[in-house]
Amino acid sequence: MGECRNLGVRVSATSVRRILRRHQLGPALRRGGPSWTQFLRAQAGGLLATDFFTVETVGLARLYVLFVVEVQQRYVHLVGITAHPTGAWVVQQARNLLMDLDERGHRFRYLIRDRDAKFTAAFDAVFGAAGIDVVKIPPRAPRANAYAERWVRTVRAECLDWTLIWNQRQMYRVLSEYLRHHNTVRPHRSLDLQPPQPASRLALVEPASSVSPVQRVDVLGGLIHEYRRAA
Repeated sequence: MGECRNLGVRVSATSVRRILRRHQLGPALRRGGPSWTQFLRAQAGGLLATDFFTVETVGLARLYVLFVVEVQQRYVHLVGITAHPTGAWVVQQARNLLMDLDERGHRFRYLIRDRDAKFTAAFDAVFGAAGIDVVKIPPRAPRANAYAERWVRTVRAECLDWTLIWNQRQMYRVLSEYLRHHNTVRPHRSLDLQPPQPASRLALVEPASSVSPVQRVDVLGGLIHEYRRAA
């Protein structure tokens, strides 16, 4: 009816209903928005995902790890580790992350997080001031934050499940070394078997016929191995 009126044609609702019934036509379909998966894929280049996970130390103290994933590149930031994740602490870690991102921060439009009470309104405001909208996933739907959840699974399976953690300082050292490996060396299938940020983008890969030997570099006491051609 609105389109007809814009054309200068006046028609009543009764006439429209009668015409639709005559031709066995229903109301116009409502166009829904994109699915959650479609949203994530479309916005991946400007998307961050954040979450906490916990680790029990040998002394049964619980440490909380806050991290952020750059979804498109799978680059992971270790934002902070604490035994007492207060709202004020979380807000400060958000500020620190944005300072670390510096000029790269303008690339990101959305931050996905769950509804954990540790993420306060002040936390959201820090990102909002930087032009990053915070998107909260539905209640009890961890799969909606799949990229963050998948990284937690990875770091546990490849590192933390095989390591005894004594204190917060050791935890920071272990995760920092693992993230160096994850971000600059570890191949990712979603990135065509490249790391998120190769340590040397200009390094040339030697041909398979090269006679230079392959060296193994042990990471985290041999828990993880890296391989490279000898100079």
